[in-house]
Amino acid sequence: MIDFEKASVFKLSPIDTRDIGQDLAPILIPGERLAAAFKGVRDFVAFTDKRLITVNIQGMTGKKRDYTSLPYSKVQAFSIETAGHFDLDAELELWFSGLGKVRLEFRGKADIRALGQLIAMGSL
Repeated sequence: MIDFEKASVFKLSPIDTRDIGQDLAPILIPGERLAAAFKGVRDFVAFTDKRLITVNIQGMTGKKRDYTSLPYSKVQAFSIETAGHFDLDAELELWFSGLGKVRLEFRGKADIRALGQLIAMGSL
């Protein structure tokens, strides 16, 4: 599992969901839809209409991967912080029952409000 305490791992930049579709296809359930994806140096996170999926790419070749599924139905609370004029990073904090807090930082033009809506709809 990815160590969510290391914030540097989660300075994420937006990527096209088509770039990771093949990687996630085997673990998506029928009808589940990719909504957004973000990449760090090697690792990435994907937001579907049902859950947050983190992918930790391991090893020298990057063939070994650790997939962590965090269903929105287990979110007890979440917080979004939008980017400003001088602070261009946005932040998302989620509190999951049984796991604790997960904090993600987004670089660039992440639509953090849309992610908040997605999580709110999925956690109902």
